[in-house]
Amino acid sequence: MEISVIYNTNNQERIRITNHKEAYELIIKNWNLNIIEFQEECKVILMNKGNYVLGIYDVSKGGIDSSVVDIRIILAIALKCNATQLILVHNHPGGNLNPSSSDINITEKLKKACELLNLSLLDHLIITKHHYYSLNDENKFL
Repeated sequence: MEISVIYNTNNQERIRITNHKEAYELIIKNWNLNIIEFQEECKVILMNKGNYVLGIYDVSKGGIDSSVVDIRIILAIALKCNATQLILVHNHPGGNLNPSSSDINITEKLKKACELLNLSLLDHLIITKHHYYSLNDENKFL
């Protein structure tokens, strides 16, 4: 099995993310709102050094209270896309925006792994249909 990436770029339409609110506004438009309160999903926003979005990758779909986050897959996709910056995003179907210990743990692991490859994990957002929580903004980013 090979990880492949298809490039469909139009530089005039490229979106630039400069803060977590813009990241939330982009990702919520790319989320299936019919199941956001039913099934946990994880996605990653891939960006270049200029904060321009290269793409959004669906990392996993899980159950009602968890999804698998494979750091190796995220890093492989980032390298294939020539991304230099990432924002990890997942939803909490129950509506609780507070990060679990697992959320904080995976954030720390991904941040360390990114640093080894000269990538930057800019944030980890936990989202619901109408709100979001930024681990970076709330000083949960170690």
